[in-house]
Amino acid sequence: MEKSPLHSLHLSLGARLAPFAGWEMPIQYKGIVSEHEAVRKSVGVFDISHMGEFEVSGAGAGEWLNRLLTNDNRALADGQGHYTLLLNEEGGVIDDLLLYRFQADRYFLVVNASRIAEDFAWMSRHLPAEGVTLRDRSGEFGAVAVQGPMTLSLWTELAPGLVLPERNGIVGYDACGEVILCRTGYTGEDGFELFAPVEKIGHWFDQLVASGAIPCGLGARDTLRLEKGFPLNGSDLDERHTPLEAGLGFFVKLDKEEGFIGCEALRAQRKEGLSQKLAAIRLKEKAPPLRHGYTVLESDGKTALGELTSGSLSPGLGVGIGMAYLPVDHAAVGTELKISIREKLYSAEVVKKPFL
Repeated sequence: MEKSPLHSLHLSLGARLAPFAGWEMPIQYKGIVSEHEAVRKSVGVFDISHMGEFEVSGAGAGEWLNRLLTNDNRALADGQGHYTLLLNEEGGVIDDLLLYRFQADRYFLVVNASRIAEDFAWMSRHLPAEGVTLRDRSGEFGAVAVQGPMTLSLWTELAPGLVLPERNGIVGYDACGEVILCRTGYTGEDGFELFAPVEKIGHWFDQLVASGAIPCGLGARDTLRLEKGFPLNGSDLDERHTPLEAGLGFFVKLDKEEGFIGCEALRAQRKEGLSQKLAAIRLKEKAPPLRHGYTVLESDGKTALGELTSGSLSPGLGVGIGMAYLPVDHAAVGTELKISIREKLYSAEVVKKPFL
């Protein structure tokens, strides 16, 4: 089990730790709901040191990445980034990730912790003989995510010399020991992710907490992302489902002339039409919290349609919410459903994303 460079700090703050993607990570400190509310109302800080970081460089870096990933990096200027996906030949999702362009010949990728080895192996297999260098820098960095409406004021006071980039942007400060700031997040709130050498990330975490950021665990990160309808790789996204089925078509540029791995499969799927979609589901009555794997049924409770890929009690709404791949004729907003929880059926319906 891997341990974060912030592990001792989490213990000192009374965090409850649990396994996640091969890491021992903080699930909560004082409580998931209070941490969730801190991010929605003020500012919280998360340890995301389990995430992976790759660097791609060389004269052919941009062109190669464009043939590998679904989004079109030709739209990026220096210091900009975007969300994109890595697919297999059938169009299934290997990983969803963030791609940042430092320069035309240097890119920074942030990948999911559970897919670091798979992503690197897949990308390495498709690496050209020359012109592109791929480096896994995951072991070099620790990282924290600072999220919430008070993010900017806290950071301006804490580090006035380190200006945050614009939304989805990236900036590096080598004078501080290679601090990388990315203006993004996984909560739906303003915020940024800070990457620093493993021996220095503890300093930044301490300073952020001392400045008023509330330590938050992965439990709150999950409820925050779910309220906004953001998918979780390994649960809502996997190699059995395509980004079109997951509702991520905006990040898939099927008109790229050079295409990308999985492109032909997605073009065929778009032409034929989808058979299933990732639907947002909300309970209509009080019930135990929704969880991954619970069965979703037709409104009469007799025919199973699928299983929840994600589920939780929404702190912001006070009701259970979740997502599931459903047949398209049952995925329309307003469709009545039943959810089986501990052998009892509860009423639910398909709603629009985001939930909140």
